[in-house]
Amino acid sequence: MQVERFEIEGPRLLTPAYLGDARGWFAETYNEKKWRDAGVFDNFVQDNQSLSTQIGTLRGLHFQIEPHAQAKLLHVVAGEIMDVIVDIRPSSTTFGQHLSVVLNSVNHAQLYVPKGFAHGFITRTKNTEVCYKVSDFYAPDQDRGLIWNDIDLNINWGHSNPELSEKDRNLPTLAQYLKDIS
Repeated sequence: MQVERFEIEGPRLLTPAYLGDARGWFAETYNEKKWRDAGVFDNFVQDNQSLSTQIGTLRGLHFQIEPHAQAKLLHVVAGEIMDVIVDIRPSSTTFGQHLSVVLNSVNHAQLYVPKGFAHGFITRTKNTEVCYKVSDFYAPDQDRGLIWNDIDLNINWGHSNPELSEKDRNLPTLAQYLKDIS
């Protein structure tokens, strides 16, 4: 397995080995021992899957707060996304910084998102399917998010008018979120 680390401490880009022949391919998409060796120590309790039918569908930026904060491990089964995470750990030296990676059904890369990050993605192909593991169950009372176009975050999503849910249209900026929790 290939492991890439980033300047922001914690996240990992993991690319499992895919073994192929004339029939197709086989891969271990999750192996607790190998992922632990790569620095992923979370116990995943739930698998989620989404289908986005249109190019430019944006989901995020989402996170849960304690006591039900979630780490995530995600990959694309069909299509392609640009995945974005934002460091929202107040004590982090990279607080407020973001990174983006392209995940698709060809590169087979997986993004590990630790607790303390807001997460979102935008689809770059039609009929994009994303699968992700989470380390805690969905807790509506701890569900939070940040607006996708927060000017202070300065994320280039590659679309000026993405397809959004009503919920995602009304999320706060990072500054508003911090003001609300202080």
